[in-house]
Amino acid sequence: MKRPKHLKRAALIAAAACGTVLALALAGCGQAPQSSSAASGEGAGGTSPQAEKITFALDWTPNTNHTGLYVAAAKGYFAEQGLDVEVVQPPDGAAEPLVASGKAQFGVSFQDTLAPALVGDDAMPVTAVAAIVQHNTSGILSRAGEGMDRPRGLEGHKYATWEMPVEQATIAQVMKDDGGDFSKVELYPESVTDEVSALQSKQVDAIWVFRGWGGVACDVAGLDTDYFNFADIDPVFDYYTPVVIGNDEFLEQHPDVAKKFLAALKKGYEFAIDDPDAAADILMEQVPELAGSEDLIRASQRYLADQYRADAAAWGVIDSGRWSAFYQWLLDNQLIDAALDPTSGFTNEYL
Repeated sequence: MKRPKHLKRAALIAAAACGTVLALALAGCGQAPQSSSAASGEGAGGTSPQAEKITFALDWTPNTNHTGLYVAAAKGYFAEQGLDVEVVQPPDGAAEPLVASGKAQFGVSFQDTLAPALVGDDAMPVTAVAAIVQHNTSGILSRAGEGMDRPRGLEGHKYATWEMPVEQATIAQVMKDDGGDFSKVELYPESVTDEVSALQSKQVDAIWVFRGWGGVACDVAGLDTDYFNFADIDPVFDYYTPVVIGNDEFLEQHPDVAKKFLAALKKGYEFAIDDPDAAADILMEQVPELAGSEDLIRASQRYLADQYRADAAAWGVIDSGRWSAFYQWLLDNQLIDAALDPTSGFTNEYL
């Protein structure tokens, strides 16, 4: 989650939808699995031999976007629902091929990069079933006081780009709305993995980040930064990122199991909302390698406690108007095939 790596995943997802990299993704699925404590019997109450097996595919390495999942495992919420949940980390951070194939029943995706998977003759049979975070918390981070606290300030500065059409079109739009000119931005192809170092060294001037990770990382490091959120500039960019997706066949054939899984997951995120420090402890216990970044994990967890549900009636609910508005924007800007139905790709049925 260090920066929106899912932007880079769009090409992989589109290729997988055509079958060109699906075999590779499936072959890599079992190489680095992470079993939840519910799956290993460590959660409260353990699991019974008759427990329903669920495989959940992450989008990247474990982080605070995933805390509710690990809480649900550690606290036995999955076991209470008769579920045995295994967490896997797919290669290249692409959960969609695993979920589409049925090798995983659920996984993490993002509304923007899910779009290519929903179009064409080889559309993937996946549907978003819950919003992990209620609003888009991504935007542009820069060193403080250099004029990049608003979109038009990017003119003449070096931006670390993924060279993805949706990414660049988003920045171009918010700059235009602010009276700026995207053509005057210096595009620097760079996969930034450490926002603090990249900005301190002046390797780049501006980075697209999730505020709850990249921005918090800079705060924890004591680096003064400016930041603007895309959704604050234009409501069309208040799309859902990240989301939980489910395999369509599984959802159709096992709706009760899907509801049980989401009920337990919701309970995990509600715990993280109510007690972010305890949730951070659980995440670090479940994923020991994160303990070395304790200050970042705790600060990020406190930030996300207010973001998981935010102003929604309940955790996970997806607003149809916001969902379809963003997909219509993709269509209007010819960033996706015209076959995309702006209202497709999500449901609240299983919440």
